Amino acid sequence: WLSQRRAAGEDDGTVRRGRPSSWQVDLRVAQRGDKAALAHTAATNAQNALMLYKTRRSSDFTTRSKALADIQEALGMPDAPLRMECYDVSHLSGTNIVASMVVFEDGLPRKDQYRRFNIADSTDDTESIHQVITRRLAYLGKEAEVPADAAPPELGDAPPVNKFSYSPNLLIVDGGQPQVAAAQRALEESGVTGIQLAGIAKRLEEIWLPDSDYPIILPRNSDALFLIQRIRDEAHRFAITHQRARRKRDITSVLNEIPGLGPSRVQRLLQQFGSVAELKQAEVEEIAAVRTIGPTLAQAVYERLRS
Repeated sequence: WLSQRRAAGEDDGTVRRGRPSSWQVDLRVAQRGDKAALAHTAATNAQNALMLYKTRRSSDFTTRSKALADIQEALGMPDAPLRMECYDVSHLSGTNIVASMVVFEDGLPRKDQYRRFNIADSTDDTESIHQVITRRLAYLGKEAEVPADAAPPELGDAPPVNKFSYSPNLLIVDGGQPQVAAAQRALEESGVTGIQLAGIAKRLEEIWLPDSDYPIILPRNSDALFLIQRIRDEAHRFAITHQRARRKRDITSVLNEIPGLGPSRVQRLLQQFGSVAELKQAEVEEIAAVRTIGPTLAQAVYERLRS
């Protein structure tokens, strides 16, 4: 909206852009209240609309074929990457480290072949990437050695191992040069060849190849970048989901160890506060207000979570 306040000498604290003039546009960003909530809803709707557009676009056969061909050309691959695997590591302040592996074939997700990895000991993301890629590569070519209905160790409800033995044309890690170097080291140590490796760095969406001093910059509106972003985002989502579920199980286990706090009360606490994070931030009085908890149990819960 236009204002003449500047001409009147008023200073209302709003931000003004453009040439000094008696008529100026005032830009206001709501920080709280209904207008802030409305702006947040609009931003969320825009993000969802963009995701839907990208999903529909990547589901089109012609678009997928072009994206795969563009990736092949950009990365200098001999063939189109008909099978791509992407890996992401997630942790909470260095604990509960998990990793994900998602699979896209012909440009579409193959959720029956997704994998989750629990990582016991790791110093940083690069070490975690090295561990995960090493463990994954160990299953290549083992189709005849393991029963088809056996699950890989520590992978929970994983699909049959024979699918895990399929070799990807393109292996993507979430990260830049350090993560790519860690994955390359795992490839070299395993002796596996014929797999193209790449990393996608979040900040500028750069594509990094092993032993490369400069990244590959794909056009921002290209189908190839859309596809790589989609598989990266899917790996991140899958890792975060597993990490949060594992964290919740760990916290639930800790709560179950408190004398007098059985499964029903634990469930009631989580339902009341909505998340473990909110429960950890709650004061004793707030915890005690939950039905059947009381001040004594509330104090025990408070001290256990804060410890």
